[in-house]
Amino acid sequence: MSHAHHGGGASVTAEGVSRIALVGSPNSGKSTLFNALSGLHTRTGNYPGVTVARYEGLVQTPAGQVVVEDLPGTYSLDPISPDEKVVEEILDPDDGIHPTPDAVIATVDATTLRRSLGLIAQVLTVGLPTTVIVTFTDELARRNGHLDLAALERALGVPVRAIAAGDPRATDELRAHLDHAAHWGTPLVPPPTAPDEVTGWITSVLDSAGYRVPEVDARTRRIDNVVLHPVWGTILFFVTMFAFFQVIFTVAAPVQGLVQSFFDWLAALAQTYVPIGWLASFLSQGLIGGVGAVVVFLPQIALLFVLISILEGTGYMSRAAFLMDRVMAKAGLEGRAFVALLSSLACAIPGIMATRSLPSAKDRLATMMAAPLMTCSARLPVYVMLISLLVPSEIRLGPFGAQGAVMFLLYLGGAIASMGTAWFFSKVTGRRQGQLPFYMEMPPYRMPKLSTVLHAVWDACAAFLRKMSTVILGATVVMWLLLSLPMPSAQRLQEAGIDRTDQAAVATYTLNHSAAAALGKAIEPVFEPLGFDWRINIGIISSLTARETFVSTMGQVASASDPANPGTALERMTVEHGPRAGEPLFTPPVIASLMVFFMFALQCMATMAVMRRETGTWKWPLIAWGYMFTLAWVFAFLTRLVVGALT
Repeated sequence: MSHAHHGGGASVTAEGVSRIALVGSPNSGKSTLFNALSGLHTRTGNYPGVTVARYEGLVQTPAGQVVVEDLPGTYSLDPISPDEKVVEEILDPDDGIHPTPDAVIATVDATTLRRSLGLIAQVLTVGLPTTVIVTFTDELARRNGHLDLAALERALGVPVRAIAAGDPRATDELRAHLDHAAHWGTPLVPPPTAPDEVTGWITSVLDSAGYRVPEVDARTRRIDNVVLHPVWGTILFFVTMFAFFQVIFTVAAPVQGLVQSFFDWLAALAQTYVPIGWLASFLSQGLIGGVGAVVVFLPQIALLFVLISILEGTGYMSRAAFLMDRVMAKAGLEGRAFVALLSSLACAIPGIMATRSLPSAKDRLATMMAAPLMTCSARLPVYVMLISLLVPSEIRLGPFGAQGAVMFLLYLGGAIASMGTAWFFSKVTGRRQGQLPFYMEMPPYRMPKLSTVLHAVWDACAAFLRKMSTVILGATVVMWLLLSLPMPSAQRLQEAGIDRTDQAAVATYTLNHSAAAALGKAIEPVFEPLGFDWRINIGIISSLTARETFVSTMGQVASASDPANPGTALERMTVEHGPRAGEPLFTPPVIASLMVFFMFALQCMATMAVMRRETGTWKWPLIAWGYMFTLAWVFAFLTRLVVGALT
């Protein structure tokens, strides 16, 4: 790719704030630098016309403020995927879609400088004022490498700065440097654009800068001999994942108990001190009971992302991707698809959006259809609630808790189902011929930065709470109305032989004759073979807005059926009619069936909407919903039969 030389200094945006683009390859320290500069003053969105994520941060400098935009990671400005295309378009002054930044910061890893300079050459040909940030210089020195920064600056013709991990002084100096973006300048002689000439230019720059390639990190090599071993590495991967879910249960459970006690206390206060009956019911059962039933799982959500961030920060996730690349190949996909599926552990939406990094449209479609089967964080509250009903916390499997083992099996089941679906759709849609190269950085093992971990957890918890305050809160209010209306009159209660002062009896009568009950009973024939009654059915219906809403709905049902003891109401619910009348509703076969149903079913309208936007048609989202509901129903039915036979 080539660009016309763009002379002149940086302009100032209409708002009076300079805009600086942050460019770099994956694992070059680009996003870590972005977080260090911007702190929590960031906003996210999408670029026009595509669903590639956009991150902007407002950076406070000595002279004012600067907007820094963290562009998607790329190895080149010759795009092979939509996210790399976005980087090329933003840096192109002749592009009419995106505003051209006033200046560019390009990050390069000092330990892989030769590879990084190819991207730098392309960035410098754009002609925007540029500063090159060299990261991991401390690691370069530790591994006996060498780089003369002043000589590198002279060779490149633009300012060069070094930032070592966790050096706040260097970050402060860079903030001051941002104030002078208009004077960073461009090379007097831009780098060449022909591939063979670029190779020579890179060698010349490295020689001028006295660059000595760092020695292979002996510690990393020793660890990788085990971690990347086809047998031992795979065993270690599954042991790591197993321990992962053990920690989620054992560490988060005490905090979860405290959060639950707090919401129980709030609900009791509302019930006691709010004099208006319907308002007390709405506050205690609808808002506090419903929302609290989901918020109580915030400790698990936070811990999940702490662990994921630590695994990424240490460099282990890249190794896991390498190991799983073999599995992806057997599923008919390339290694990039693993990154998209891994993103789906947080949420299927970014997982589907991450398929934009796949050059093949057919690979993108197969991965999109598989991504919702990966166990996302929205399923976590549902699984924790159901596992707690199924497996007492005191049951152990040797030194391990049985609850964590069940959670591990659910995540493993989702991953296996996802791989199988990817294989099926890659066969149905047909495989393209030829493979484009797949690059994945294998960084040395490092201690994860606390700030990076905190940012990841903050983003996840903030997104969860935003969801709580919008989608889940709205669904909770609607479900309370459906569960509470029509409110029985005194005459109706008298005809039914119910004493109006008997709060539990009135609540039970209202629940059983509510609009929600009518809706749940209407679809009972569909779910009765799975052991679900109308109360579970309305939870499934509500989960179409967001999976977590199943938990809030069950919390509301529990509060409505037994306002005095909602915490244990689910365990004591019984089947109201049919051959199982009088038996406990939540038996082991029913709970297991419900967990498997949630493992497969696509109960997230937002995911379907994103899939529609990515594919440009409702055909594939509807196919996804249909095949996943079918899988959910069939496997839930089989699970109920098997567990019933075993118990």
